[in-house]
Amino acid sequence: MGFELTSEERRRNMAAIRSRDTKPEMIVRRYLFSRGLRYRVSNRKLPGSPDLVLKKYKTVIFIDGCFWHGHAGCTHFHLPATNEKFWRHKIAMNMARDYAANIDLELLGWRVIRIWECEIKTKASREILLPRLYEAIVNAAPFPQSSPSALLAAKSSSPQPENSTPIKALPKPYEDPDIIPPSLAAEPQ
Repeated sequence: MGFELTSEERRRNMAAIRSRDTKPEMIVRRYLFSRGLRYRVSNRKLPGSPDLVLKKYKTVIFIDGCFWHGHAGCTHFHLPATNEKFWRHKIAMNMARDYAANIDLELLGWRVIRIWECEIKTKASREILLPRLYEAIVNAAPFPQSSPSALLAAKSSSPQPENSTPIKALPKPYEDPDIIPPSLAAEPQ
C-alpha cells in the first residue's frame, strides 16, 4: 500500500496549487520585463486565459506545468496510482482545452507560444530558452519548441551558422490532435 492522505489533507494540498504567479511563470515574466517587454497577465478576455499577453507583438504565452498538461515523455509527468481513471480523464480534457485555445487564438490572429515547466527548470536550460523566446517575440521568428536535453546539447556543441536548421521539436499533444501520450491512451485495468 502506498501513502494515503485523508480527504482534508488532500483538499489542503490541492488548494495550495496555484494557477497563476507560479515559479516558472515568474521566471519568464521577470526575464521579459528585464528585456523591456511589457505584457498583461492572465487575460481572461482571450480564449484559454493566456499567462502572458504581448499586445504589441500580437503574441500570447502559456507556461504549462508538465503534470497538469500531460507532457508526454517528460520525467515530471506520470499518472497517480490512485484514482487513475479520474486523472487520465482530467489531463486529457486539459490537453483538449489547450488545443482548442490554440486554434481559437490563432483564428483571432494571435501567435501562440507554449513553454513547458521542465524547459525552464534548470539554470542552464533557461540561459538558452529565454533569449530564444525574446528573439522569437521581438523578431516574429519561429520559436523552436524543444526538450531541455536538446537545448543543453545545442549549447555544448560547436556554434552553428545563422541559417542552420533549428533544434528538432518534440511534439506537444495539443499541436497534433492524433498524439495522445501512451500513459493516457491505456485504459486502467
